[in-house]
Amino acid sequence: MMSLNRYRLRHLVKNKNHGARKASKLLERPDRLIGVILIGNNFVNILASAIATVVATRIWGDAGIAIATALLTLVILIFAEVSPKTLAAMYPEKIAFPASYLLTPLLKLIYPLVWIVNGITNGFLRLFGIKMSGDNNHHLSTEELRTLVNEAGALLPQSNQSMLLGVLELNEVTVNDIMIPRNEVEGIDLEDDLDKILEQLSTTSHTRLPVFQGDINRVVGVLHMRNLAQLIQQDRLTKPAILQVIHEAYFVPESTPLQTQLLNFQGQSRRLGVVVDEYGDVQGIVTLEDILEEIVGELSNQNKEENQDIHEQEDGSYFIEGTAYIRDVNKSLDWDLPTDGPKTINGLITETLESIPDANVCIELNDYRMETLQISDNLIKSVRMRRMERPQQDPED
Repeated sequence: MMSLNRYRLRHLVKNKNHGARKASKLLERPDRLIGVILIGNNFVNILASAIATVVATRIWGDAGIAIATALLTLVILIFAEVSPKTLAAMYPEKIAFPASYLLTPLLKLIYPLVWIVNGITNGFLRLFGIKMSGDNNHHLSTEELRTLVNEAGALLPQSNQSMLLGVLELNEVTVNDIMIPRNEVEGIDLEDDLDKILEQLSTTSHTRLPVFQGDINRVVGVLHMRNLAQLIQQDRLTKPAILQVIHEAYFVPESTPLQTQLLNFQGQSRRLGVVVDEYGDVQGIVTLEDILEEIVGELSNQNKEENQDIHEQEDGSYFIEGTAYIRDVNKSLDWDLPTDGPKTINGLITETLESIPDANVCIELNDYRMETLQISDNLIKSVRMRRMERPQQDPED
C-alpha cells in the first residue's frame, strides 16, 4: 500500500478503477491503515508464537521453547515477512488493490480498536511535537518535476520530454536571455531614402519590423507586412503612409521572465516587443516565436541555418561566433559555461579579461579554453573553444 505510486494512483482513480479507489480511500488516513494492518499482523504472529510454544513444550519439554522460537522466527521471516513484502514492493498494484477489498471491511469491523490504538499513538507522538494531519497531498516542486521528466526514459518521447523541460525552464529564463540584440535588429529607419526602404522591405524575411527615426532608441512603431501590401496595392507607399499604418510599439523590460512575457503577449494580443533596460534604452527585440522556440525548439529549417553559430572542427574544438548565446552553446554541446553574468560568448570573455583585447588572446575559464580568432569594432567576432579533460585524482591521494 505504501509503495503505490501516488500519481499513478490518482490517474487510476480518475479512470474509475475500483481497486484504486478503495486503496486511495485507505491512504487518506495512513495512521488508520497502518493500525488495522499491524493489529492483524501482530495478533497472528503472537497467536502463532503462543501455539508453537505450547506444542513444542509438550513434545520437547523446556527445550521446546528455544526450538519453537528458532523455528517460528525462521518461518515468519521467510514466509510472512521478507518474501511477501518484497513481492508486494515489486508489484504494489497487483497486491494492494485486491488487499484493499479485504482491508476496507476489516477496518470497519475493528474500528473501535483501531481508534483506541491510534489515539494512544498520536498522543504519544504529540509529546515529541509531531502532529498527525489528514492532509496527505503530495506536491512536486519544479526541480522534482524536472527530475521526474528526465527519468521518464522510454515512457516519454524525447521531443515531448524536451518540450516539458522547456516549459519548466520558462520562469528561470528572462527576456534578456533570448532577445535579438539591438546590433542584429532589422528595422526601418525613416531617415533613409524611400528607395532604400523599398529595397529593404522587398528582401526582408520577417513579418513585422520595428520602425524608428534615425536611431533604434527612437522607435515609433511596428510595421506589419500585411499593411505594407495594402499600401503597395493602392500605390501610395510613402513615409507618411507608413506612419499611418504602423502599430504602436510594445515595450518590454529586459528582466521579465519568459513565462510572464508569454502571458503578456497573449493578454496584449502582441507578437513582438521592444526590449528596454532600466534607463529606457532599447536593448533588442523579442518575439512570440522566440519564446515558443524555447519550448519546442527551432520552428523552421531557415532559422536553424541562419543561427548556426557553432562549427565543430576535426581536432575536437569548436569555432563559435562571439555573439552566440551562452545558453545556446550549453544546450548544443552539453557544457556548463556560467550563465549568471554575461549572456554571450563575447561578454563572457570581456568580463573575464575586464577589458576588450587589442589582439587575439587565449584564456582558460573553469574547464574551458577560449582562443579569440577575430576582433573588430570592439567586439569579439569568433572564438575557438574546447572543453579540457581534467585528469582524475586517485581517491587515495
